[in-house]
Amino acid sequence: MNRREFLTASAATLASGALAPKVAAQAAFQKSDGMNYAPTAKPNPVVKPGEFNFAAIRLDHGHINGMCNGLLEAGATLKWVYDPDPKKVDAFRAKYPQARAARSLDEVLADPEVRLVACAAITSERGPIGCRIMEAGKDYFSDKAPFTTLEQLEQARAVVARTGRKYMVYYSERLHNESAMFATDLLARGAIGRVIHVINIAPHRLAKATRPAWFFEREKYGGILCDLGSHQFEQFLAYSGSEDAVVTHAAVANFANPDKPELEDFGEACMTGSSGALNYVRVDWFTPEGLSTWGDGRTFVVGTEGTLELRKYVDVARDPASDHVYLVDKGGEHRFDVAGKVGYRFFGEFILDCLNRTENATTQAHAFKAAELCLRAQAAAKRVA
Repeated sequence: MNRREFLTASAATLASGALAPKVAAQAAFQKSDGMNYAPTAKPNPVVKPGEFNFAAIRLDHGHINGMCNGLLEAGATLKWVYDPDPKKVDAFRAKYPQARAARSLDEVLADPEVRLVACAAITSERGPIGCRIMEAGKDYFSDKAPFTTLEQLEQARAVVARTGRKYMVYYSERLHNESAMFATDLLARGAIGRVIHVINIAPHRLAKATRPAWFFEREKYGGILCDLGSHQFEQFLAYSGSEDAVVTHAAVANFANPDKPELEDFGEACMTGSSGALNYVRVDWFTPEGLSTWGDGRTFVVGTEGTLELRKYVDVARDPASDHVYLVDKGGEHRFDVAGKVGYRFFGEFILDCLNRTENATTQAHAFKAAELCLRAQAAAKRVA
């Protein structure tokens, strides 16, 4: 199928709603609170009940709900939950009553039926926890960012090499976003030719009063390019087809939160990918209170034969729905509204990867390289006064 045939087929399929029986429309979920943003879709199981058991541990970030939603919709069975704070466990079990409360992480790791452990611990603790889980013979699914230091990354690489276990990362701004996954397919099919430049704009709502204390401690959250930037570097690698990249510029600042001196509320970076493509990233905590969602995330991709834009969470003052894709090529201007029509295939592919020891959802090298780039950008960042 050539590029024109692919675009024509994509438009016809979306217009007809032919994908809807497979993934259905998204259920309503909280869009204003980024920390607890947890997309849902109609179940599309790849395994039978009890065939793939997993546990959820360390509930320090609300992303654990999105991670669990995706796995459950793909057919996984949530068997255990563990956190040292019983209040967090109670709140989690109110949403997922099928999960048994474990008395310790050791109890989870001792269960031979548990194949995967999903974790949303404080960022600086995710790497060491993951190594412990892999050493126990389980695969690991970490919230982003997966590390706060290059030393943690190298330790995880060594444990993966020694044990053969998986250390996968919840890069949700692509993997749990329908417009982003639709764009992944468009670009892979050459819809705009060779990708030469990618811009990722990712503002987030700070909601300062609701954040835990660790969120403002630089050593624990890793810095803004490490944290929010991890999504953007992963997308650049995926969209450009790069296996590596060099950070050419990075800067961070605290422009408006002097009461939280260790917070970085703004960050930017530039990279050159191994494919030759260039990249600019901007992340910040300046989403205005009047916006209907937690952030007006946008992606702009320039190719040798066209351009692509994603308005991922809202089309400001025009359409409150999410997942708008705009494509311009030699054939004209195209708009795809893909919410509820693409689904979240990553989770099913990841479950099958764990069972079959394959790498169809994404490769281990890709997940680790994205983590490495955000750490290198953070380390190189100039602090703006």
